[in-house]
Amino acid sequence: MKRTGRFPGLKVGVLSVLLTAGATAHAQFLRTSYFMEGSHYRMQLNPSLTPSRGFFNIPVVGSLNAQVGSNSLGYEDIKRILKDEEGFYNNPEFLNSLDDKNRLNLNVHTDILSAGWFRGRNFWSFNVGLRTDVGVELTRSMFTFLNEMDQIADNWRNSRYDISGQQLDINAYAEVGLGYARQLNERLSVGGRVKFLLGIGNLNLKFNRVSLDASLPSDARIAELQQMGSLTSADVESLVNEFADYHADLSLDARLESSFKGLNLLESPEGYINDAEFETGDLGIAGYGLGVDLGASYRLTDNLTLSAAVLDLGFISWSKGSTQVATTGGSDIHMHGADYLKGIDVNDPAGSVDAIRNNVNRLLTDAENYMNRVSGGEMLAYDLLELRSEPVTDSRRSRLLSTLVLGAEYGFFHNTLSVGLLSTTRFVQPDALTELTLSANYRPKEWLNATVSYSAIQSLGKSFGVGLKLGPVFVGTDYMFLGKNSNSVNAFVGISVPLGKRRATCCAD
Repeated sequence: MKRTGRFPGLKVGVLSVLLTAGATAHAQFLRTSYFMEGSHYRMQLNPSLTPSRGFFNIPVVGSLNAQVGSNSLGYEDIKRILKDEEGFYNNPEFLNSLDDKNRLNLNVHTDILSAGWFRGRNFWSFNVGLRTDVGVELTRSMFTFLNEMDQIADNWRNSRYDISGQQLDINAYAEVGLGYARQLNERLSVGGRVKFLLGIGNLNLKFNRVSLDASLPSDARIAELQQMGSLTSADVESLVNEFADYHADLSLDARLESSFKGLNLLESPEGYINDAEFETGDLGIAGYGLGVDLGASYRLTDNLTLSAAVLDLGFISWSKGSTQVATTGGSDIHMHGADYLKGIDVNDPAGSVDAIRNNVNRLLTDAENYMNRVSGGEMLAYDLLELRSEPVTDSRRSRLLSTLVLGAEYGFFHNTLSVGLLSTTRFVQPDALTELTLSANYRPKEWLNATVSYSAIQSLGKSFGVGLKLGPVFVGTDYMFLGKNSNSVNAFVGISVPLGKRRATCCAD
């Protein structure tokens, strides 16, 4: 009943989540661009902040943003995982870097086609884009569990773990947006954007409860019990008390909801999900939805401007035909010593010998089943959870990850220089992400803008941002990559062609 070897399928479970999160990104906009008046990209954060002229973005690379961020895992941690895929969780440096809850949030955003233009006092914009949002939460207790199950021989026999709280959320969709903005007077501007959404896929996996608690006999003790000879009443009574202490409990409550056309959840002969595969020929639209962005800007004094926006208010409804649901219903294990006392009688020691051997054999079989579940190859993904498909009776709905934006800016020297303070709160899963960004902005010409920013929260105060608009080219970052163990890094690039003449006044027709 001994377990040998390591977890050969770990990459399919925990590691795949980590590497997916570490290789992608997590922000839909560039905070550093917010106070760059010559850049139209700041409209992504507030649709009322119109540029000085129209634009046409070069397809795909005209607006491309990528970022990765975590509250604990950084660049060096990801390198460590890549270097030792099956043993990284045994590295003390990696374990010491973890918080109780380790979050990774990511997003990739690109506009395939986008443009904006003035018509009288109105500014219109149009875009077709692709977006992917991913949120992951992994607890320290899970990595402790992996480490100790791998390092301590037969640890599964006598151990207690609670690895609840793991969560994975994926949302991918295309959007077709139409924006409108108007500067009502010299002080107030308003704007909005309506987005028709085409759902590519959505997945949610959550470990509501995963706990293990066991006290089982060793192989040596089982061998003794199987070879036991004559007994006295006192011996039988002692064995009854011993058996009463044996137990093994695996309590599960996990749920998987997936809405991807072309994603097939494959079942084992035992009837639980043991793999997943994509049929590229079956990929398509899995749902439809609607989103709205709203924003306003108000110049309180000649030098002070206040602004606010709410982004991504909306939802996507996923079709019943593209949805699959799986749960852990009926997959618990509950072994109690009292269940292995059949036929054992303190008043019949001689007759109890065969009964003890039969009960020990049953206990051995059940213990091996428990061992295979808690120390199997692809744990935390398939073998442990034993997720089983359920009938889908209706479509499902997911909300967009909304963002609240608040800004304040004070200008100097006829607005050539300014300082700005920006607060963004994005309501991602599993926890909201808040950032506070302070920036200094230099904009001598419409074609030349430069900004230096400092975002204090997500980078733990260990990074800074820069933005530069030089003619049609815009590049920027909120979190400069500084090597070592940076835990938030992003990059934004945009190339656009200006359209029309520069607007000389706010309200000219």
